[in-house]
Amino acid sequence: MYNHISQMEPLYPARSESLEDLAREVVAASARLEGRLAPETLEGVRRLLLVVNSYYSNLIEGHSTHPVDIERAMRQDYSADQEKRDLQIESRVHIEVQEEITERLSREPDLNVASPEFLCWMHERFYSRLPDRLRWVRGDDGESAYVDAGHLRTRFVKVGRHVPPAAEALDSFLERFAFFYDPAKQHGVRPLIALAAAHHRLMWIHPFLDGNGRVARLFTDAYFLRSGVGGYGLWNVSRGLARGRESYRAHLAAGDEPREGDLDGRGNRSDRTLTEFCAFFLQVCLDQARYMDVLLSLNGFVDRLEGYVQLREKGVALGPEGAPAPLRREVAKVLRAAAIEGEIARGEVARLIGMSERTGRDVLRGLLEEGLLVATSERGPVRLGFPAHAAGYLFPGLYPAEGHTGQAGAAERVMNEDRQALRKLSE
Repeated sequence: MYNHISQMEPLYPARSESLEDLAREVVAASARLEGRLAPETLEGVRRLLLVVNSYYSNLIEGHSTHPVDIERAMRQDYSADQEKRDLQIESRVHIEVQEEITERLSREPDLNVASPEFLCWMHERFYSRLPDRLRWVRGDDGESAYVDAGHLRTRFVKVGRHVPPAAEALDSFLERFAFFYDPAKQHGVRPLIALAAAHHRLMWIHPFLDGNGRVARLFTDAYFLRSGVGGYGLWNVSRGLARGRESYRAHLAAGDEPREGDLDGRGNRSDRTLTEFCAFFLQVCLDQARYMDVLLSLNGFVDRLEGYVQLREKGVALGPEGAPAPLRREVAKVLRAAAIEGEIARGEVARLIGMSERTGRDVLRGLLEEGLLVATSERGPVRLGFPAHAAGYLFPGLYPAEGHTGQAGAAERVMNEDRQALRKLSE
């Protein structure tokens, strides 16, 4: 039984010079994203990434709900199949919790996101709204247990070979976790390295009966936002972790290992494997930021936008209901203007397509109904929208167009797809 918190040490890699260089690259790559397109257009991308983040976070849990179905869930359009419906609700709840985290951080700028209160709050906000079927877990002993939303576990658990701290010791471990990883105590590029280490140590503590991975990823998002990393939200780490799921799990397991000798740091756990986990985690972050940097470059994005309209005109690309729904080729001018300018007046649609006002209104209505344009008021200007059925064309490889990469072997095989896609898009 764990009876002292030193079992969790070290909490930060002893030799962090190479990690600091990697963290600087992440900060720089992420910050570049904010200047790629108009602010209003980038806000639409952030909304899309909430769906993408939900999709990949669920995928890590072994649950596959395609972004098109997640988008339907946001409209309360659920499947008649109970299992599929429950997973749609799970995805919708994940998105809602992401939004609540952002809103809470805006209200409480000094909030310590590493505190037990915040961790339990995220767990409660998620699990309290899940269907009952998703709140039952089966332990190694074969017995089922109901997950108490927002409460720390009260029983022994085992995760593979890892035996987390005893339930009665959780308060002490989480108190130490909150004190050390408080973002206010980290400066320069240390917050990113601390975040990587905290992600592992939170998984190691395993404070909840279920949902520890989920909470760790939501915590990661919150920590990025709390640390003020510019551009975060235009990429997310869950996508990279899901696409390299086997490597992620291997690095998590390795980070659990005990100290290997006098040259392996001074804590009870291995400093070498913690350092390797942090390097893996930060490299995933860098890959994701660079991937979105290429996808959001103005010329390339506009070319794909216009190419999408051409595919729709020919009936090759499918519409919102998974069926052919041709678009006028002139629509490309409207979408291009919205992407570049951020907002356009409703009356501009007719001028851009070179047709009558009545035709312009019909075109505008169709684009709004489909979600390719969005508006904040009935008569206000319109912005570019990113409905799930179009996003796969506008952001190739962001998520699978059909099916998913949920099988472990498949997830491992796609680890290098992003780099290959970047090279292709950059040609």
